[in-house]
Amino acid sequence: MSDFAQTVKQQADIVKVIEGYIRLRKAGAQNYSGLCPFHKEKTPSFNVHAVRQFYHCFGCGASGDVFSFVSKIENVTFPEAVRIVAQKCGIPLPKREFSSPEEAAGARLRTKLLELHETAAAWFEEQLRSPEGALAREYLHGRGLLDEGIKKFRIGYAPDSFNALRERLSGMADEETLRASGLFSSKEQEDGSHGRLYDRFRKRVVFPICNEGGRVIAFTARILGTPSEGERAGPKYVNSPETPLYTKGQVLFNLDKAKAAIRTVGFALLVEGQMDCISVYLAGIHNVIATSGTAFTEQQVAILKRHTQNVVVNFDPDTAGANAAEKSIALLTEEGFQIKLVTLEGGLDPDRFVRERGVEAYKQAIRGARRQADYLIERARLLFPGAGAEQKVKAMNFLLPHIRRIPEKLAREQFAADAAQKMGIDSAVLREELRQAALRRREHVEARTTVLTEVERVLLRALAITDPEGEAARHLAANAVVEQPAWFEHLGAFAALQALATRAANDPMDVVADAAQKALLAEALLGETRMPEAVVVEGALQEIEERAIEGRLRDLRAQISEAERRGDYAELAGLTQQKLDLDRALRRLQGQHAHLP
Repeated sequence: MSDFAQTVKQQADIVKVIEGYIRLRKAGAQNYSGLCPFHKEKTPSFNVHAVRQFYHCFGCGASGDVFSFVSKIENVTFPEAVRIVAQKCGIPLPKREFSSPEEAAGARLRTKLLELHETAAAWFEEQLRSPEGALAREYLHGRGLLDEGIKKFRIGYAPDSFNALRERLSGMADEETLRASGLFSSKEQEDGSHGRLYDRFRKRVVFPICNEGGRVIAFTARILGTPSEGERAGPKYVNSPETPLYTKGQVLFNLDKAKAAIRTVGFALLVEGQMDCISVYLAGIHNVIATSGTAFTEQQVAILKRHTQNVVVNFDPDTAGANAAEKSIALLTEEGFQIKLVTLEGGLDPDRFVRERGVEAYKQAIRGARRQADYLIERARLLFPGAGAEQKVKAMNFLLPHIRRIPEKLAREQFAADAAQKMGIDSAVLREELRQAALRRREHVEARTTVLTEVERVLLRALAITDPEGEAARHLAANAVVEQPAWFEHLGAFAALQALATRAANDPMDVVADAAQKALLAEALLGETRMPEAVVVEGALQEIEERAIEGRLRDLRAQISEAERRGDYAELAGLTQQKLDLDRALRRLQGQHAHLP
């Protein structure tokens, strides 16, 4: 690790950094817990140690320091993670250096791709203003977009050509880089090679997609013409593929423009489509973002959580939109968001509603957004109408997963009470279902907890000491493990003890490679209240030695019995002397042990 990375790590507060992505709760004197962002779970398995500055998930095994967390959740390299953490902590960045030729090449590629996308966006804008862009301009004006709004969102036009954009960009990069940009397509040949590149977007209105910093990283392109013409022209929308710049599940459309307003007004307005987002934004509601027609993802939830934990969801009212809303509610609920939902009159989407009813009517609809519980109860009533027992059971089964996801007990109970009253369901039945779910969660946690003896906990904590004041305790434990490995072989954490005993200045969690052993170490450290003192380590080592002697005595007793049976008095004498020596050693240890605090 570079000196700069070490400096950043020493100054960074891993709890504050991780809280920028997920919700953490105090779970002990020095540790915090929450739902793991790296796998799907309903019961918190993810733990962060505030003092030792590491995280560990007992569910999926993910583990590491502040840099590995940011690297994993942001999908960036280690040096990029260091820069992100430094920026979060307000630490000035040094001159850019790369740790390998591959990293330098990757950075150069991303820089070139950003340049290509910027040039492409400007070129699409030019084409929209050209005579050939007349039909596209007519379409946009028909959707209520004025030239100022078109310019604000840098909307452009891709002409009906297979080579126009390629010719524009060919002098800027080689073919391999152009292929990596996602701006072009090619047909695969019979021998598996790729054919000549041609423009991916043709005869379409083009909407740029920007990263959080406002840089263009991808495009969505919509066909022009009537539906019948559209069928011949291909799908309604063509999107950029995933590239080194763009992962669709990790981008929220318009967040670059909306983030300041989201923080100012205290909530985000989440819509489905880009045109919905653009229309609402241009009408003066600037805290609006969109999923860009893709399913809402855990990564997008984590990104949004950096800016707010209050969301108003306004998806299309059709079946697909309602299903998408339910999935979004589930993800947002698990991360502790406060959620409200808007259902627009007349079955309109936000774009049409703003154009036909006006922005004031839309603002009124947002102010009247329903609580998550009210929306879901009404949804259950629509899906399973009638007062019959079968329909009530179906409605209850629909609602229960949503209720269980709510982190706060009081909110869960209020939701359940409202559902029981409005659905005509026996509240006692709902409460019992929730109680059983809580028991199952508790059983899951208990089953997950690894069994460690108190001796193992003491030794693991001692061997993980990094503070010079605890060096005596660490030295005692390390010497014993190295010099008398047979004492420790019966312990479940033996491999972790060996690895820690011979570590240099490395972080303890980095030293233990085996996932199961790392989980044992994490369990010991997360339960730590203070650094073990040398006298406590001495007591643990004496207990270990006692157990080793007791085990050896059991073996000797069996050997003595066998020697007596055979009448081998010479061997019997030797074994008896060994037993006497061990008996004296055991009495000595037990005497010392009795005087330890």
